[in-house]
Amino acid sequence: MIDSKGYRANVGIILSNTDGKVFWARRIGQDSWQFPQGGIDFCESPEEAMYRELHEETGLAPHDVEIIGCTRDWLRYDLPKRYVRRRQRPLCIGQKQIWYLLRLTGGESNVDLAASESPEFDHWRWVDYWHPIAQVIYFKREIYRRALEELAPLIGQRRRRRRRRRRRAATKASARPAAQ
Repeated sequence: MIDSKGYRANVGIILSNTDGKVFWARRIGQDSWQFPQGGIDFCESPEEAMYRELHEETGLAPHDVEIIGCTRDWLRYDLPKRYVRRRQRPLCIGQKQIWYLLRLTGGESNVDLAASESPEFDHWRWVDYWHPIAQVIYFKREIYRRALEELAPLIGQRRRRRRRRRRRAATKASARPAAQ
């Protein structure tokens, strides 16, 4: 579903374990890692899409996870011009996503990356909560940062923004000319 502004409705999934690590998956045949995500079908709620995508991409069922929370509103990102399919109608210029934070309640053995007919991932691992921001493809970094920062308090993660502000202040202070 593409809205009137050209954004495809989508869900993003941040799956955590009891240690606060998050599920990080590698796209088949690429050195490209990301969170599970996918489009919302016509007449499907974001939550229904999340459970469908979760199963298609990880093999996990609703009873394997607990919903901790989701973003308050849609988060949007634009596709770089080279990824926009100019012949597609309606034209899709990016995605708008509702992000879900889940906790794995079933065993890791329930993860099955080949659960669908068209698997998207060939490997996965648990990583530090903030790791994906620097590792995801460049044009998704800001949306990952926004989703992770909004959802961090729900599992006791500290927001990175505070640390970055302190670093900026220290950098500004060191860039000032020395008093003579």
